[in-house]
Amino acid sequence: MKYFYKIAVTTLCVIIFTGVGINSCAQDANIIFGKSITRQDFISKTGESEKPIKWINVNTLSDTWHLQKDILVCSGQPIGVMRSEKQYENFILHIEWKHIEPGGNSGVFVWSNADPPEATRLPNGVEVQMLELDWVNLNKHDGETPPVAYVHGELFGVGGVKTIPDNPRGTRSKSIENRCKGKGEWNTYDVVCVDGVIKLSVNGKFVNGISQSSQKKGYLCLESEGAAIHFRNINIVELPAGIITTEQIAPLIK
Repeated sequence: MKYFYKIAVTTLCVIIFTGVGINSCAQDANIIFGKSITRQDFISKTGESEKPIKWINVNTLSDTWHLQKDILVCSGQPIGVMRSEKQYENFILHIEWKHIEPGGNSGVFVWSNADPPEATRLPNGVEVQMLELDWVNLNKHDGETPPVAYVHGELFGVGGVKTIPDNPRGTRSKSIENRCKGKGEWNTYDVVCVDGVIKLSVNGKFVNGISQSSQKKGYLCLESEGAAIHFRNINIVELPAGIITTEQIAPLIK
């Protein structure tokens, strides 16, 4: 899938943020990064509906996230997330990422409540895994190396969110083909999220999916989980709403 639009970055603004249930150590810095557009505008290419995406620091430090020209840099410390200002239901997410360290760990949460408990520091939602390829070599269990499918775009519900995996590894869904690149190389994810179904394309091919997510509308969260990671070209195409119940929508943060 081609880039939807070249990202125009860069405003770093500061506001006072208060949120329901958000950890008290949350910072007040917002980052403007990426674009969202409507389906109609994606088709017509007029650019009239383009809106910048505002990201709000939930429970990391003020220097965990920063911009380097057209790249969003995450230090990985401490564990936590940054969330989108608004919720999304049906959409296509285009995101590019690369790890800097061997075995790096990160991901993006979709349909999330963006309200992480202190014990885990990570919110609920469906996680789209972003592990560096050496993770399996650095996390052997009883001398055995985990399958590379562990690192390659796993999809799974977190924090009580239930899903049906296309390619089961327990409750998780693993990719059917390894297409990820290692540290220092850019990977491209296209994540199609419609009516509780998620399909993941990695570097140009669909290789994983889940269905029947118990939560079908919520925030996007970028994950900081111990290792530096870079993001670029974050674009969202918003699709028409579906049939949804109140119980399938994450609580709104005011």
